[in-house]
Amino acid sequence: MAGALAFTGVGHLSFAREGFAVAVPDWMPGSKDATVLASGVVELALAAALASGVQRKQVGRATAAFFAAVFPGNVHQYVKHLDASFLNSDQRRLVRLYFQPLLVAWALEATRED
Repeated sequence: MAGALAFTGVGHLSFAREGFAVAVPDWMPGSKDATVLASGVVELALAAALASGVQRKQVGRATAAFFAAVFPGNVHQYVKHLDASFLNSDQRRLVRLYFQPLLVAWALEATRED
């Protein structure tokens, strides 16, 4: 999960920046680009925290909360039929909506303390 978040965080800050801006809902305050950059920084911070193993449970909860927080952007992109990179059809955007709860569950399960 740390690797996936790091890759996505780098994408937010560089090669996929414009594509991620499409998903930012119009009601978000500030510029879409600033939101994309901020989310990229958060993803990189979460990736580093997950990789460190420190405070696993708290980091898992924060990661799950982040995945939940970006869900409205995914809904916005689906409802508005907005293309970005490989999300170029309503079917693909809809499938992504179903994966978001799985990401939340993965973050919580992967960092669960036994």
